[in-house]
Amino acid sequence: MGNPPAATALARLRILDLSRVRAGPTCVRQFADFGADVIKIEMPPSVESDSMSGPRHGFDMQNLHRNKRAMTLNLKDRRGIEIFARLVKTADVVVENFRPDVKYRLGIDYESLRKINQRIILASISGFGDDGPYRTRPGFDQIAQGMGGFMSVTGAPGGGPMRAGAAIADFTAGLYAALGIMTAIIEREQSGEGQWVQSNLLQSQIALLDFQAARYLMTGEVPGQVGNDHPTGMPTSAYRTGDGYINVAAHGEGMWVRFCKALEREDWISRPEFAREPLRAKNREALNREIGAVTVSKSSAEWIALLNAAGVPCGPIYSLDQVFADPQVQHLRVAATVNHPGLGDIRIVDQAVRLSRTPASMARATPELSEHTDEVLAELGYSPAEVASLRKSSVV
Repeated sequence: MGNPPAATALARLRILDLSRVRAGPTCVRQFADFGADVIKIEMPPSVESDSMSGPRHGFDMQNLHRNKRAMTLNLKDRRGIEIFARLVKTADVVVENFRPDVKYRLGIDYESLRKINQRIILASISGFGDDGPYRTRPGFDQIAQGMGGFMSVTGAPGGGPMRAGAAIADFTAGLYAALGIMTAIIEREQSGEGQWVQSNLLQSQIALLDFQAARYLMTGEVPGQVGNDHPTGMPTSAYRTGDGYINVAAHGEGMWVRFCKALEREDWISRPEFAREPLRAKNREALNREIGAVTVSKSSAEWIALLNAAGVPCGPIYSLDQVFADPQVQHLRVAATVNHPGLGDIRIVDQAVRLSRTPASMARATPELSEHTDEVLAELGYSPAEVASLRKSSVV
């Protein structure tokens, strides 16, 4: 392999990445950052353009596809499938997020891959699942946010449904797929066999609702929109200060008492309508009105200092420039620098989980289209003349 692995933790693994857009690349990025040999397989531009679904030098592609190798391969051509089969023999995992019927049409479904390599793990990420009445529908993050219930509990009361400001269904489906792959890899150490891992945007979005979904399933209560308030634990909300807003999370009886003392409003503790958390949630409008009348008297920084000293969780509400200027964010090295041959040094979002001995590394920028095709084919035993012939025929 011409490029050293980004890290050592997963350097023994080879991942064939057929995915595009966001959910699949999010999954594969977890492995690439920890050193797996990820081969990003795209269609030749003469067969299909924009196979990565965005400008290659744009922020999205640079953030999603770092630490990978890239090759082109026409899977609609018999010779392309033959090359892919050779790759499968050498691989641990294949990740795809085609519509469910496409892998069968191409002959790269799990049963077909298993005949080539019994240890192969196929991860399929779809919009709605690989079976069921919606299996053929195209999946998109915002569609899953709506169908999964997220938009019904987000936003101000009476303001209509509200999407999240990030692609949370895509991201969650990708992370669940990565978790499923790691589980299958660990199980394979005992059985010696791979298996088919599946995740989808709809189910992942519902899982992300967590306590809101459990609340409905166990009690039959349909949660509604409560804006910045916590659905059940008050006072947890965003409050206006003298120069902006802060978040406060003071639910629970002990926290509530400390909060009242910090605001010098100990009289609230004995108020019947605020006596217990369910009552504070029921009377949230009056509670928030009274809290807001106090919090406007000081700056955000003053309240954050006072509340932290009292042991009450709180924090500023940042714009993204403020996020990356925060000293704790800088200490955590949330932004990583990677060198791109054409773009120079660029900053991307670093891996969010830290390992003490074998950490992730931002070793390489997103590769150019087909950058490693010759290298990968040479590893499979193809001669330069054979590669040239494949290129001429638009197989690669």
